Amino acid sequence: MGNLVAVGETILLLLLFFFDSGVCQQDTCSPSNCSDHGPEIRFPFRLQDHNQPQHCGYPNFNLSCKGNDTVFNFPSSTEVFVKEIDYMSQTLTIFDPQNCIGGLLFDHKLDLSNSLFHYYKYYNHSFLNCSSAVDDFFYNNQPIPCLSGFHYHVFLSPEDYVSSLPVSCQRIKTILTPYWRYDLPLVLKWDTPRCSHCEERGGRCGFKSKTGEEITCKPAVKGCEKGIIIGVSIGIFVLLVATMISIKVYNRWKSNRKEIENQLNVEKFLEDYKSLKPMRYTYADLKKMTDQFKEKLGQGGYGSVFKGKLPNEVIVAVKLLQNSGGNGEEFINEVGTIGRIHHVNVVRLLGFCADRFRRALIYEFMPNESLERFIFSANSKDPLLGWEKLRDIAVGVARGIEYLHQGCEQRILHFDIKPHNILLDHNFNPKISDFGLAKLCSRGQSIVSMKVARGTMGYIAPEVFSRNFGNVSYKSDVYSFGMLLLEMVGGRKNTDATVRNTSEVYFPEWVYNKLIQGEGLRLRIEEDGDAEIAKKLTIVALWCIQWQPVDRPSMKSVVQMLEGSMESMMMPPDPFASTGPPNTNVTLPEENQGTKLSTITELE
Repeated sequence: MGNLVAVGETILLLLLFFFDSGVCQQDTCSPSNCSDHGPEIRFPFRLQDHNQPQHCGYPNFNLSCKGNDTVFNFPSSTEVFVKEIDYMSQTLTIFDPQNCIGGLLFDHKLDLSNSLFHYYKYYNHSFLNCSSAVDDFFYNNQPIPCLSGFHYHVFLSPEDYVSSLPVSCQRIKTILTPYWRYDLPLVLKWDTPRCSHCEERGGRCGFKSKTGEEITCKPAVKGCEKGIIIGVSIGIFVLLVATMISIKVYNRWKSNRKEIENQLNVEKFLEDYKSLKPMRYTYADLKKMTDQFKEKLGQGGYGSVFKGKLPNEVIVAVKLLQNSGGNGEEFINEVGTIGRIHHVNVVRLLGFCADRFRRALIYEFMPNESLERFIFSANSKDPLLGWEKLRDIAVGVARGIEYLHQGCEQRILHFDIKPHNILLDHNFNPKISDFGLAKLCSRGQSIVSMKVARGTMGYIAPEVFSRNFGNVSYKSDVYSFGMLLLEMVGGRKNTDATVRNTSEVYFPEWVYNKLIQGEGLRLRIEEDGDAEIAKKLTIVALWCIQWQPVDRPSMKSVVQMLEGSMESMMMPPDPFASTGPPNTNVTLPEENQGTKLSTITELE
């Protein structure tokens, strides 16, 4: 029944679109294609050779027709064909007309560093020249035809899979490439503009005006009184045609789904063989990739960060550690911890250097630097982040910490969650960084032994200082996250001696008293709904900074509260009241589904 309703909604949208574009007005940005069998092209894409105006597509999302084929040009002017465009998942499936994706990868002609597109994942691959066919050695033993000859064969294989080469094979070179297999196309993804939610609602994403400044989700059609009579007349015909199309689309979807499942199976195989582990570089490699450490991005107690570029033109941040006694431990800790993590909200370690006394870490480049730059910069040239973006950043950080606590083989406790260690990519998506103070423990282990306190003043949980407040556990990260949330809400340090009113010096206690008294928080509220977002972030933060670890929620519960509704949330106990024996029966706010969260204990 649900499928029939979905088909009915699709048919209705097709009818309304017909009225709008075919009867009411001429839509210069209507969907188009290069052939009957080619992919449908609509916003954010436009066909630049079909005389469509610039506002019909997003900048640098231009496609063109070559005969009946749809063509996409890389920033390097490499021309490839488009097989499919999935507007729901925001993916573009491409293939090489010469059947030589491997050759383009070999020559670094598929570089996306200067575009809004990216690959799903990168892997270290080796190009191998074999004088004869090698059976049962490569997971994919198809040679690359455009690089192979009559007496030799060139293969592309994951680096870790070729630790011992056959006698007849020699390594040509090793590069960082996107995932690709000989018999599969290559998939690109775009994150901006984000139109998937609009597509799910059956709308059409596009610029709000012809100036192309703001993107909006438009209904597929506006009412057209003159087209009703014509629409009713052709309705039955369109219904039959749409039903036939739906059947064909469904069959095609089943076929593509099988292909995607096969691709995911191959990716899992590569992960099992540790093809994603970071590469090791020499100090000479670092000087080359940073152009003799020419452009410095930042300076801290750990050392300096420089902007660099890998041989495949990927921009990176090179963290050069100082030659001090503590660096050895932190270096081993960070490589051993973050080197095994792969999560959208955790910064990715691409490589490292351990060349005698010189040590460095190589990360993916974050163009918007850290969260600290934006939440403490009210009087600077840096723009303030809107409340919706702050909420998205809070959810992203919470998901990243939840992954560290529950998603890895071993539980990872960060112990230094603060704005400076939350990096932002080009879309302001947050990524947790700096694992120098992190500790590993088994997922079932609740209590962690520590000889000395670790972390940054203002974010360290009370039990890290004194065991009188409880045992050190993953709840210590929850406390730090709560303090981070409060600074995001207030746009200031939690302890600020520069404020005029002495009662506002310690912001967490001041904001709790305001909420209890039902008073406004006097925050920067600009749009409808901002006040609700600010209040939700504040309440979640106050739950997280409860004095006793047992009273704090897990990060899984924190994510549920951030994504739930305000109606299901409850005010937390006063986290600043006199401390007493641990409360072992704290009931947290209800989730969206209306069920109570389980009681939080130290053994959770």
